[in-house]
Amino acid sequence: MAEEAQKRPPQAPISPIKNFFAGGFGGVCLVFVGHPLDTIKVRLQTQPKPLPGESLLYSGTFDCFKKTLVREGVRGLYKGMAAPIFGVTPMFAVCFFGFGLGKKLQQRTPDDILTYPQLFAAGMLSGVFTTAIMAPGERIKCLLQIQAASGEAKYGGPLDCAKQLYREAGIRGVYKGTVLTLMRDVPASGMYFMTYEWLKNILTPEGQSVSDLSVPRILFAGGMAGIFNWAVGIPPDVLKSRFQTAPPGKYPNGFRDVLRELLREEGVMSLYKGFTAVMIRAFPANAACFLGFEVAMKFLNWLVPGY
Repeated sequence: MAEEAQKRPPQAPISPIKNFFAGGFGGVCLVFVGHPLDTIKVRLQTQPKPLPGESLLYSGTFDCFKKTLVREGVRGLYKGMAAPIFGVTPMFAVCFFGFGLGKKLQQRTPDDILTYPQLFAAGMLSGVFTTAIMAPGERIKCLLQIQAASGEAKYGGPLDCAKQLYREAGIRGVYKGTVLTLMRDVPASGMYFMTYEWLKNILTPEGQSVSDLSVPRILFAGGMAGIFNWAVGIPPDVLKSRFQTAPPGKYPNGFRDVLRELLREEGVMSLYKGFTAVMIRAFPANAACFLGFEVAMKFLNWLVPGY
């Protein structure tokens, strides 16, 4: 690993502050591209088990997409987007800041090139950093997405949803699912950033800098990082979506009850519900995220060189 690190081309000095602002812009790009398929993913993951003789509400990703489009139009695919937009900008800012800080903390000198396990560890730190913002945003988003599918109108929007959750169960109601968010995001974020850095290094022509990578190569590296991220994160994400949208008191022992119910009633493959929607979304959304991040970083390096 150390030898691999030495072979890699030198990179620009790490600036967690620049990572913060560039990551926020990357997060906005991700939401605009990826939210429609995120809506489909959540609806597939949370659809009720059919009664005997009845069929599933959605037979799969494309059926869910078609029914949502027919019943609710394009706006239906973007239901609940305000919550992730307001949550994702600071969340991705904090995520990329955490990754930058994780890298900086492991460097003995500014010229140190980190190994891939070190990059994985820095990515895991970013997952810890983002949970405080991610957990309530995900809770509100999931509730709004399934509300639109069920036809009930309990919540008037993200702010109304947050107010009702707080009124009903206090801060614990808003942060329901935090442990599962950590279980998803810590290992998945490690895989996310390590994969992106690994692919960037592989795709960089010999003798050139990774900062000069072409747009198609950045898009490919970012898209594949998203796929690797979700390959790790989807089972805890299924548990999280089910737990966060369940009525109060349904799962008194937390995610363990959700896991037992899913395995007993639907088998191991239930942990991969929404897999197709997740993977279709993962590539373009994360390609857009990392391209936005790299463009913003170039602008910040031009605006404030050497910091």
